[in-house]
Amino acid sequence: MRLLPRSTAVTAALVLALLPGAALAAETPAASGFTITDPRIKESSGLAASRIHPGVYWTHNDSDDGPYVYAVDSATGKTVARVKLAGIGTPRDVEAISLGPDGRLYVGDIGDNRDGTWEHVWIYRFQEPKELGDRTVEAEQFTVTYADGPRNAEALMVHPVTGRVYIASKNEQGGGLYEGPERLSADGRNVFRRVAEVPWVTDGAFSPDGTRLTLRGYLTARTYAWKDGRPDGAGERVDAPWQGQAESVTYTPDGRTLMFGAEGANSRVVAVPVAPAAPPSGPPARSGAPQQPGGGPTGSAGAQGAPAGQDSGSFAKGALVLAAGTALVLGGRRLFRRRPKA
Repeated sequence: MRLLPRSTAVTAALVLALLPGAALAAETPAASGFTITDPRIKESSGLAASRIHPGVYWTHNDSDDGPYVYAVDSATGKTVARVKLAGIGTPRDVEAISLGPDGRLYVGDIGDNRDGTWEHVWIYRFQEPKELGDRTVEAEQFTVTYADGPRNAEALMVHPVTGRVYIASKNEQGGGLYEGPERLSADGRNVFRRVAEVPWVTDGAFSPDGTRLTLRGYLTARTYAWKDGRPDGAGERVDAPWQGQAESVTYTPDGRTLMFGAEGANSRVVAVPVAPAAPPSGPPARSGAPQQPGGGPTGSAGAQGAPAGQDSGSFAKGALVLAAGTALVLGGRRLFRRRPKA
């Protein structure tokens, strides 16, 4: 590795001190990937980042494992909790997991290996344990049907602000995004209604602030702006890794990183930094009738302009600071070159 000259290193440090958020970035390193080492987890099919246990991710097997979810420590790849769900039936095809704003985990038993012939599917919900360790918890069970007939699905997303549950169906010709009722009911059937067209999807996740929806498939992933309860625009391509049986995605709690997972023994979870959002273009999506995401780019990779969460004024200030810092570096180098020898 080539080291910076001492003069450049000193002035670079001054630049970093001037840049907004530099200290915070130094104290909050970006998330890194990890390998799931538990031999019991051979078909990791969903991921959800814990908000009360830093660096912990919840996952589960696809099928034939029983009513279990696992908490995996990303620092070691080891399981730190195995939770058994009591009060529910026998799971059929568990495909997704998502954390709601109420601190409860939603588990989607929504897969249909018979390609959309189950009369109904289920969602299980339980409070995320405050302490990690093997335990049994009471879970609620919700029966789900689709307004336009049975579907095969692998993606379940809970909006982090409204708490509304969404399911994306899986189909070679493209699936649908289905919106659940405002509140799930354990007493009857919860009818999910199609609100948008989406591509082939194996999992999805909302950003922590609820302004983005990322959907992934086996080969690609896209991030859409979320507006008026719908994905808005054509979305932006995300540089998702090639993982073969690519099955899961979640955001880190700070929203800075997407974590992509896959099935298989010792499966790898890959961290991909989130790119700044591009300004939306094209007319906003109409609420009510189903919408096809289309229009100009919004979302993640390749975006230009001010970083997400900053207005043009703050972005301009940052640019001025960066310019001043660059001048400081160049001036420092000239100063050191001109210093007479002792």
